[in-house]
Amino acid sequence: MNDRQTVNALLEQAGRTYADEAGITLADRPAPLFQLLVLAQLMSARISAQIAVGAVRELIHSGYRTPQRVAGADWQDLVDALGRGHYVRYDESTATRLRENAALLLDRYHGDLRRLAAEADHDPNRCAELLQQFEGLGPVAADIFLREVQDTWTWVRPRFDERARRGARRLHLPTDPAALDGLGHAGHDAELAAALVRVTIDRDLAPAVLGTG
Repeated sequence: MNDRQTVNALLEQAGRTYADEAGITLADRPAPLFQLLVLAQLMSARISAQIAVGAVRELIHSGYRTPQRVAGADWQDLVDALGRGHYVRYDESTATRLRENAALLLDRYHGDLRRLAAEADHDPNRCAELLQQFEGLGPVAADIFLREVQDTWTWVRPRFDERARRGARRLHLPTDPAALDGLGHAGHDAELAAALVRVTIDRDLAPAVLGTG
């Protein structure tokens, strides 16, 4: 199996972004970009990706789709929504940070992360730094956000962070972002990056892709 065949097999089995799994219809608009920010925040905590995704799906289902709705939400209602999504270990502190970050986004960027991108001059590294001004968002969360947004903010591509490159190594693929970009389906780097991350989480995925399981 050559590298392209490996990538095709991976995408067939695991080629879904975490944003899509969380119910986010990602587009270059304020609401879905905010939802992705929330996803990055929750996924970066010491809790399973599956629980974080489920919690974001529940928040969206409960109507917390915009910074305006989250900033104006009752704290207990946010805690309850996180609980319904089984995000219970950090539910109280996360509810507080969600409201604080929504308020900060409204105050500093009028609720629109495209303004943050403009402030960063569409430089991915500067964008990663600016994302970390939000509470609870460190380098890992910034990586998650940029990894997932790269097919919408195409100036971010190719974005294969350390976690994605670790997955590439497990599949004996090149780890250079440009090389990975060339192996994936055109315009779908976010799907490949997410699939490579899933390789680092699901111990059975790499053997299944390589046919060694």
